[in-house]
Amino acid sequence: MVIGREVEQRQLLQALEAEESQFIAVYGRRRIGKTYLIRQTYKNKFAFQHAGLAKATKKDQLKEFADSLQRYGLKDVKPLRDWQDAFHRLIDLLEAKPAGKKIVFIDELPWLDTHKSKFLSAFEHFWNGWASSREDIILIVCGSATSWIIKKIVRNRGGLHNRVTRHIYLQPFTLRECSQYAEKRRLTLGDKDIITAYMAFGGVPYYWSLIDRGESLTEAFDRLFFASQAVLKNEFDALYASLFKNAGYYIKIVEALGTIKTGMQRAELLKAAKLTNNATFKTALRELEECNFIRQYKAIGKKTKEAIFQLMDNYTLFFFHFIRDNHTQDDHFWQHTIGQDIQKAWQGLAFERVCLWNVEDIKRALGISGMLTSVSAWSYTPTDEEKKKGAKGAQIDLLIERKDNVLMVCEMKYYKEPVSVDSEYAKYIRTRNAILASHLKTKPAMINTLIAPYGLINGRNSDVFDKVVTIDDLLY
Repeated sequence: MVIGREVEQRQLLQALEAEESQFIAVYGRRRIGKTYLIRQTYKNKFAFQHAGLAKATKKDQLKEFADSLQRYGLKDVKPLRDWQDAFHRLIDLLEAKPAGKKIVFIDELPWLDTHKSKFLSAFEHFWNGWASSREDIILIVCGSATSWIIKKIVRNRGGLHNRVTRHIYLQPFTLRECSQYAEKRRLTLGDKDIITAYMAFGGVPYYWSLIDRGESLTEAFDRLFFASQAVLKNEFDALYASLFKNAGYYIKIVEALGTIKTGMQRAELLKAAKLTNNATFKTALRELEECNFIRQYKAIGKKTKEAIFQLMDNYTLFFFHFIRDNHTQDDHFWQHTIGQDIQKAWQGLAFERVCLWNVEDIKRALGISGMLTSVSAWSYTPTDEEKKKGAKGAQIDLLIERKDNVLMVCEMKYYKEPVSVDSEYAKYIRTRNAILASHLKTKPAMINTLIAPYGLINGRNSDVFDKVVTIDDLLY
């Protein structure tokens, strides 16, 4: 089994047992491991495999497709006139194959759909007019341009409407899966290193694969992010360009969100990004959310129209914090800033994102994984008049609302040692809960939960926390 992809592998293998032809769409962000998953699952036993060319013309795409046809056994392949001709020749190739399931894998499908190429209509005809009527075809399409796959394939309103038999959205690894991956590759990373790496890489397998065996995480960060030819220094532009046609527009949104930790409401975001509230903006928000770059959530006690958009992509946050405006030209920047405020400030923010990405494992550690819950956040800023009366603001970045009228109030703290609770901190927690309770229509039971790598020191005030989740709960 491929680490962290058991469910997805099972879906792909089940297609081999189906009595009718299968049309499978696999999608997800750049570097998430789509191609690796498909090749490993089917052991490269394809009747035909082809990958689109990035930023190529229709002529070049057709030439490469013809080369793939020849490579997989079609004889006397003449230059292809158009995509209709290309798929007719693919049918010739497949019909000449022996009896049995025939797996057709077309990687980076969106790149084949060049301007005025009529690729999609020819592709639709290949599936609807030939493959779908058979029992032996497994057609798998894949692409990093997630928005294109969702719009043109999964939610197609034309000839491919409801034709996809299975669609697999490949999510980033969890923290536990990254730990398993590091162990499998025998990387010399401790538990703290795993969390720090997740803060920067998120759960993107390709980024983790760049760490060399025998290399410390500090050495890896300097080599991958800050050296003169660092592989991930220029990943930002390539990442967004691979996913979105008008990448600059999407970058304006994430840049604006990157300035506010808790996120923004729609009106605030429009103003910060200097964009117009129109269909383009609505589509961009939806596609950024579908690609896991942002999340939309409704703060507890708030209306749906007051939903908040928050930047969630770990690499993007790391890029904004350390790379975009870094003009030091220091090849050992990470080593030279260890223990400094610039790293400490980022770690506090990034650890909260680590927790938000791994809520399911947090729920498992709390013994509520099978319970129906909703995840939200909450903040309160008193008006000037309320401030005059002594009112104070409060903020909680993770609330797990249970259907049994219990609210898990989560405090996320990145400490390199167990957390000690003094009387002032305990008072802050109790006051914050009281402010939250005063703003809720219902009165749920509140369970204070500390999420910290090394847990809690038992002391006079430690009973302010009812539950504790540690690094062991998230990694093992």
